[in-house]
Formats: sequence, structure tokens, C-alpha cells
Amino acid sequence: MLQAKNITKWFGEGEAKTYALHDVSFEVNFGEMLYIVGPSGSGKTTLLSIISGILRPNEGSVTVLDKDLWQMSDSDLADFRLYTLGFVFQDFHLFKKLTCKENVAIPLILQKKPMDEALAAALKELKMVGLERRTELNPNRLSIGEQQRVAIARAIVTEPTLLILDEPTASLDGETGKRIISFIKENLLNEKRAIIIVTHDNRIYPYASRMIRMEDGRITEKAGNLDED
Repeated sequence: MLQAKNITKWFGEGEAKTYALHDVSFEVNFGEMLYIVGPSGSGKTTLLSIISGILRPNEGSVTVLDKDLWQMSDSDLADFRLYTLGFVFQDFHLFKKLTCKENVAIPLILQKKPMDEALAAALKELKMVGLERRTELNPNRLSIGEQQRVAIARAIVTEPTLLILDEPTASLDGETGKRIISFIKENLLNEKRAIIIVTHDNRIYPYASRMIRMEDGRITEKAGNLDED
């Protein structure tokens, strides 16, 4: 589904040149929930930005559904992020002045769907994540765990093929974090989707299909299947 090949990224030039990623290669298949793990500063966020079409690598390629991401035009990259990719940010990026329903409908509105269709789809996804009684509330009236679920509903409302979550349990206590990841695995992972999760929370490691461990911008370990099933 996705293949990253020999990804290298640096910032600055000359004596100020600093490498964020060194020759990183990996792939993720349909039906997999792949974790990218490692300490802060290991290059995880930079890698996420590259495979999601936000940050261009200096070297290497990213192929998604047999299309080279970094050979696309800017408009095609924007379409990739809107139609193929669902992204859940670490700090959620919810609009405080909009209701939960309106927040979730935003990607469909950007796709130029009719407003009533977008809002109906948003309600469906909010019900799926267990927030059917919170649809008209603003995000700041929700708990952190509920805000996380709104962000997940927004990410999946377009039925993306690739779902990426950046540190999804960073702001959650242990039990809430496990419930969120369990929900994702049981309800969102299927044979038509791949999920990539960046985390340094070892409490949720057992839920991964596979793990890639990073340190100092390099992959240091590729672990096998970690399912408890």
C-alpha cells in the first residue's frame, strides 16, 4: 500500500547541515497497523510529514497505491491528502468555535460535498465513535478522550485508504489510551486500509501488527507481528 525507499532529509547547508533522516526504507500493507516508535528527536515526525505529502525529502521516494508521491504536482498532492489520507494530529487541531458535527464535516466540505450530505456523514461517524450525544457541543466542552474521538471521526469521514495518527495516546491516561487504540484496531482496520501510528507509549505496543524502531534518524529495528490474538 505504501513504500518508503531510501528517505533522507536534512536541514541547512554547509557546517549548519543537520540530518533528520538517514536512508530510511519501509513498507506497510493493507490490513496492517504499523507502529513507528522511538524517543523524541529520532525523526518520527519528520518521517510522518514526508509520507503524508507535507515535507519533501532531499533523497528517496514514497510510493502510495503505486503512485510516486513526490513526483506529483502540488494540486495532486493536495488531492492525495484530501481523498486518500486521514491524519489525526497529536493536538487534534479542532476548531473551538465549531460544533463537533461541523468539525467532522470539514473534509467533506473541502471535497465540495453538499452541506446536508457532509453533516449527515459527520453524524454517522460521530455515532460510530460513541459521541452521538455530543454532536452539537463545541470541542472545549469535551474531555481529552472525547476530543480524540472527534479527531478520529474527522480523519475517517472521507473513508481514507491510509490513516496516520501522531502520538494518539500522548494526552491520555493509560486505560483511556488502550481503549482508543483497541477501538481503532477493531473498527477502523480492514483489508482496504493501512494504519500508521507514531508513538513512544509502550503501553499500546501489543496492539501493533508490526513495529519499526527509530533512533537518530535511522531505523534500528523492524519487529515482527506483535498481536496478542
